[in-house]
Amino acid sequence: MKILVTVSESVDVDDDFEVSEMAIDERYLTYDLNEWDDYAIEEAVQIGEEIDDVEVVTVTIGPERTEEVIRQALAKGADRAVRVWDDALEEASVLDPATKARLVAAVAREEEPDLVLTGVQSGDYSFGATGVALAAEMDYEWAAVVNNLDLDAEAGVASVHRELEGGVEELSDVELPAVLTIQTGINDPRYASLRGIRQAQSKPLDVKTLGDVGVDADDLRLSLSLSSLYEPETEGEATLLEGGPDETAGELAELLRERGVDA
Repeated sequence: MKILVTVSESVDVDDDFEVSEMAIDERYLTYDLNEWDDYAIEEAVQIGEEIDDVEVVTVTIGPERTEEVIRQALAKGADRAVRVWDDALEEASVLDPATKARLVAAVAREEEPDLVLTGVQSGDYSFGATGVALAAEMDYEWAAVVNNLDLDAEAGVASVHRELEGGVEELSDVELPAVLTIQTGINDPRYASLRGIRQAQSKPLDVKTLGDVGVDADDLRLSLSLSSLYEPETEGEATLLEGGPDETAGELAELLRERGVDA
């Protein structure tokens, strides 16, 4: 059995940062493994621990910088990784979910996985659409926002709990091959052990261009672009009352009366 897991990096911005034209300077950015993908990795690795002869392969769309988070996934138990990048993608200010899905699908057609796991969303853009777009691209069955998974590999069926609006949960059976988008809380992602970190350095990480996966750069339709970037204005303000309780009680009472909070 083969499980393909999408792995992406998520970008965190420091509390204090500066915007220069259409970008935030690298010194204000921190890159890390996307939280939702971490749960997807753990779910795949746990399946591999419960079922014999399971290969866990990760796929990432990103530049060389992303190999750091890819190695994190390998250190947590994935067997090998594929990274897709090309000069044609460097020009994109934002990679839309449909483009990501098309590129992941190109890798998936080569790998022919029985199951594809993705995070529900990424922590930065939060589109939440790549997984279901991938299922449509592959013509696979799918289930989104999965917070419990019971896999019957012999029958080729995944019984999943889906988290819906209003606290409602749906129980569904999905026939393999399928794409499942994994919600946080489905498991407890493990920390990479020192042994796992050492082993990750020698695990295969294949780097492929668009041509390698059979995608023509001229055919890519990047539907999103970054048109503006700015630091949002602070809408609220705080009033700081300095001193002890006896000193500030009257000031607080007066302030509340001014704001219409009067007993």
